[in-house]
Amino acid sequence: MNDADVSKHIQQMVAFIRQEAEEKANEIAVSAEEEFNIEKLQLVEAEKKKIRQEYERKEKQVEVRKKIEYSMQLNASRIKILQAQDDLVSSMKEAAMKELLHVCQDHLAYKKLLKELIVQSLLRLKEPALLLRCQRDDVDLVESVLDSAKDEYAKKANVYSPDIVIDSHVYLPPAHSHYYAHGPSCSGGIVLASRDGKIVCENTLDARLDLVLRRKLPEIRRSLFSQVIA
Repeated sequence: MNDADVSKHIQQMVAFIRQEAEEKANEIAVSAEEEFNIEKLQLVEAEKKKIRQEYERKEKQVEVRKKIEYSMQLNASRIKILQAQDDLVSSMKEAAMKELLHVCQDHLAYKKLLKELIVQSLLRLKEPALLLRCQRDDVDLVESVLDSAKDEYAKKANVYSPDIVIDSHVYLPPAHSHYYAHGPSCSGGIVLASRDGKIVCENTLDARLDLVLRRKLPEIRRSLFSQVIA
C-alpha cells in the first residue's frame, strides 16, 4: 500500500475506535444515570418511610395524650358527681337531724320513745346491772318511764328486773342549736352500758339516724341518682 492507502486505513481505524469509545461512553452514562435514579429513588423512599414512621409515632403520642386527657376529665367529672351526691346526702342528714328536734318537743311522744329505746337497749345488752346516760333535760322523763321499761324487758326476756342507775355526773351533750353550735351534740335518746363500761349500747336519736342512713344509703343513692351516668 502506498502512503495514501495507509493514511486512509489509519483514519478508518481512528474513526472506528472513536465510535466504539463514544458508544461505550454513552453506555456508561446511561448506566450511571440509571444507577443514580435507582439510588435517588431508594433514598427518597427511605426518607418517606422515616417521615411516615415519625408521623405515626407523633400521631400515637397525640392519641395517647387525648386518651389521658379524656380519662382525667372523666375522672374529674365523676369526682364532682360523687361530691355532689355526698353533699346532697349530707344535706338530707342535716334536714333529718332538724326533724329529730321536733320529736323531742312532743313530750308525750318523746316519753314513749324513750321507754322503747330503753327496752330495746336492755334486750340487746341483757345485763343485770347497768348505767344509763341521757341529756340533763331528759332525766325526769327517763325516771318516769324507767320502771315500766324494766318491767316490760323482764317480761319479754323472762328475767329479773335489772338494776339501772341514771348517771348523775355525766350527761349526753345538748342538741345542736344557734346557742350551741360548736362541740359535740345529741338530738336525744339514751346510752345504756354495763357497770364496768365494757358493753355499751348507744341508742341516741343521732346513732339511730346514722344506722338508718348506712342501711338505706344504697337505696337512697339508687332512688336519687339512678339517672346519673356512671
